[in-house]
Amino acid sequence: MGSPAALEVRDLSACYGDREILRRINIRIERGEIFGLFGQNGAGKTTLIRAICGRLKPRAGTIAIGGQAIRAGVSRQIGLVPQELALYPHLTILENLQVFGRLSGLSAVATKDAISEVIKHTALTDRLHERVEVLSGGWKRRVNIAAAILHRPALLILDEPMVGVDIEARITLQNVILKLRDSGVGILLITHDLQQAETLCTQVGFLHKGVIGPQGAPRALLDLAFDGQHEIIIETQLPVSATDAAVLRGRGFSAVEGGQCWSVISTKPLHEITEHLEQSGMATKEIRFRKPGLDSLFLRLADQPRTGFEGPRP
Repeated sequence: MGSPAALEVRDLSACYGDREILRRINIRIERGEIFGLFGQNGAGKTTLIRAICGRLKPRAGTIAIGGQAIRAGVSRQIGLVPQELALYPHLTILENLQVFGRLSGLSAVATKDAISEVIKHTALTDRLHERVEVLSGGWKRRVNIAAAILHRPALLILDEPMVGVDIEARITLQNVILKLRDSGVGILLITHDLQQAETLCTQVGFLHKGVIGPQGAPRALLDLAFDGQHEIIIETQLPVSATDAAVLRGRGFSAVEGGQCWSVISTKPLHEITEHLEQSGMATKEIRFRKPGLDSLFLRLADQPRTGFEGPRP
């Protein structure tokens, strides 16, 4: 038999008082897999994290980390990188790692060995003796990830790890996450960056009003949802007039990004749509043609009622 899954959630339901927050959630994350979880604010993502970490008792269902049911001590198999940075700013990177190593239950010798290992994964060697308060957002994120994996968890939870970092830091963090995946860590990535998740994640799932929607490999889900369709994105030079907006809506377009960007998913040829827009005299800045991405799928699913959202059980 193979190794047990990094995370297995079965038929999980959770409530706050009489209000149901999660309903029959099923998720399985293998070791060496990155599972991207998406959802609007209030979808239940934070509640799910709390339940996985043992901080919220579910009303029903089970959670297993590395094959062990949630109970005292199993939380040591979880590494959590919260959206808000959890570091001691007045301490150096090395001092932070030493503190978090001991807090996670490692001996002084084991902490030293663990630090030597994690700084290789996170490329922190050159700045170990700098105080955290002088680091950029990207470096702080890197330190936070290093602190979360000192105890070699089976599951690493990353809650919006790219928030507040520049493009260069995002690329570095992405490489760090991929190295951790290759080392056999199972990763639960909670993010709103669907474009990056499409590249990083081996599996994705959509959470909507406490219900888990379709799950699977990103490309497989997109092919299933948009078979034979393409997306046309039009960016106008100025916000469109009411007349032009009516023309766009008549062609099936929807406004995004403040009214200067419009998109439609269609099977119609590109030239048929662009010719009609040119005849209308609309001042377009750019027209893009692409396969629909996870962002398009997310918007489609978010418009569905909760009763029609629940996807197949993994």
